[in-house]
Amino acid sequence: MAKRDCYEILEVSRTATEAEIKKAYRRMAMKYHPDRNPDNIDAEEHFKEAKEAYEILSDARKRAAYDQFGHAGVDSSGGGRQQPGAGGFSDIFGDVFNDIFGQSGGGGRQGYRGADLRYHLDLTLEEAVSGTTQKIRIPVHVNCKTCEGTGAKKGTKPVTCTTCAGHGQVRMQQGFFSVQQACPHCHGTGQMIKDPCGDCHGEGQIQEHKTLSVKVPAGVDTGDRIRLSGEGEVGTGGAAPGDLYVEMQVQRHDVFTRDGSNLYCDVPISFVTATLGGELEVPTLEGKASLSVPDGTQTGQQFRLRSKGIKSVRGGAIGDLMCRVIIETPVKLSNKQKELLQEFDDTLQGSSHSKHSPKHSTWLDGVKKFFD
Repeated sequence: MAKRDCYEILEVSRTATEAEIKKAYRRMAMKYHPDRNPDNIDAEEHFKEAKEAYEILSDARKRAAYDQFGHAGVDSSGGGRQQPGAGGFSDIFGDVFNDIFGQSGGGGRQGYRGADLRYHLDLTLEEAVSGTTQKIRIPVHVNCKTCEGTGAKKGTKPVTCTTCAGHGQVRMQQGFFSVQQACPHCHGTGQMIKDPCGDCHGEGQIQEHKTLSVKVPAGVDTGDRIRLSGEGEVGTGGAAPGDLYVEMQVQRHDVFTRDGSNLYCDVPISFVTATLGGELEVPTLEGKASLSVPDGTQTGQQFRLRSKGIKSVRGGAIGDLMCRVIIETPVKLSNKQKELLQEFDDTLQGSSHSKHSPKHSTWLDGVKKFFD
C-alpha cells in the first residue's frame, strides 16, 4: 500500500516553515496519541503516520531528499522507522520544556557558568577625578586542588547516580503530561559521590582569597562599574567562570559636593567683604583660584568658575565650580565694636533704609499685604 504524502498527513503546505510543521504535529499528536485514545487502532495508525511525517519534515536533510524523491529518498536512511510505541507524550513537548528549564537533550552533565561577583570600591573625590589603581582582595570559590574539582576522595571517582541512571534528568508524570527536570539527588550532574573529599567535603570547590589590581579611569562617579572578565566564581564541569563587577562609591568630601561634572562649595565671607566687595581665594581640585565678589553681595549668591569642575569618564566638556557665598555674622564682639555697629545701623534708618536693604523692604510689603 502506497504511503500518504507527509505534507498531507500534517495538513500543511509544501512551503510550510519549521515552526508551522511543529505546530501541526503537536495538534495531530494531541488528537491521536494512544494515551488519549486507548484501544483505538485507527487513532494509533494516525499517530504513527503523523510521527513518521514529522521526523522526515523536521529534519532539513531528510526533507530535501523527500521533496526530490518522495518516500524512496528517506526510506534507506531509516526515516520514520521508529517503533510506534517508542515515543511517549513527553516527546512531543520535550523541546518546549527543555527551552523553559534551560536543559539540553544530552542530560545534565554539561557545566554551568560561574556566578558573577560584585565588589564595592570606596574612593576619595580626588581619586575619582584623577583616576587611580587600587588593590582589592576578594573571596572566591575555586576548584579543590586535592580532588581536582571532582568532589571525590583522592583515589576514588564519582559513581553513576542510581536515581537518574547518569542522565542527570528525571521525568515527572501527571496524567498524560510528562515534565523533564534535573535529578533531585545528583542535581543534574548524573553522578554521585560515595567518598567525599576531606578538604572540600564533596563540593569540589573551596573558598580562597585573591588580590586583584583595578585600574580606575579618571572621572568615575558613584554607581559606575568596572567589569573584570573571568574574575568571578569558577564554573562547573569546565564551564567559563563568571565576571567581577567593581562598583564605585565616592566618599563624601569636606569641601566639595559633586553633581555630575560640576562641583559645588560654600565660601564664608565677612559682612564687610559682602558689603564693599573684594577678592577671595577659593579652593579647587587643582589648587587655589581667585574669585571677585562685587559690592552688595547677598548671602546665598552663587559665582561660577568655569572649567574648574570634573571631566566625566563618559567624555564631554569639563564642568564648572559653583561657589555659594555665605555671609558670616560677627560673634563675641567687644563693647566698642557693638557701639560702632549700632552707630552704623542708625545711619541706615529713615527714608533711605529701603535703598540699603531692598529685600527687607520687599518682605515688609508682602507681610502688610498678607495681614490686610
